[in-house]
Amino acid sequence: MKVGVFDSGIGGLTVLNRLINDYPNNEYIYFGDTFNLPYGTKSLDDLRNYADKIIEFLISEGAEIIVIACGTISSNLYEELREKFDIPIIDVLTPTVRYIKENNLDNVGIFATPMTIKSGAFDGVVGSSISCPLFVPLIESGKINSKECSDAVISYLNELGDCEYIILGCTHYPLLMDVISKYTNSKLIDMGQCVSKYINIKNNGKLNVVLHFSLLSDELLENVSNIIDVSYEINEKRL
Repeated sequence: MKVGVFDSGIGGLTVLNRLINDYPNNEYIYFGDTFNLPYGTKSLDDLRNYADKIIEFLISEGAEIIVIACGTISSNLYEELREKFDIPIIDVLTPTVRYIKENNLDNVGIFATPMTIKSGAFDGVVGSSISCPLFVPLIESGKINSKECSDAVISYLNELGDCEYIILGCTHYPLLMDVISKYTNSKLIDMGQCVSKYINIKNNGKLNVVLHFSLLSDELLENVSNIIDVSYEINEKRL
């Protein structure tokens, strides 16, 4: 089976990595829209335009199922995209909400992008939510281990308050899991792990991974190599 996965940048690779580990006998095609990131501060019209073009591209490349590995697109456009395209589409929010409800988790907070918070997608599921606009630029610029990043994590944790669980409500955020864990005892929920447990895909082919980004850089190439530990082809593709 050929599985299409997309995000604004490298964050969706955390979801892709989970899928590869759990379903290694498949073909994967990934699109990271690094030219237009971050998505979390974009207008709904812009997000719709980006998502339509990416899904059309993934379908043209033979994708049989598509995973929206982006919290912002998932929270604002999932139902619309599912109705628009004649292909199974999985978002990252539905599996996460299901996981929380099925396990009766309480005292849950969330770190997310401004647009995800604004969408209200997690209303009634979380007790507190914090918009974290600094995280994606820090991650994409390779500053995960910087003091600037640690300061941002501490600041957002202080704003969030005491929570037993924290949803990492953007697929970039699991890349900060080690940093966040230094400053909190809260249990962190990775949406990619929830998606991998939820998705129903065949696992009977040969692994092949092709990555497309709308803008490549040396920094990006290094980041990708640190996240994906299987062989892959990587290309620059502007839509």
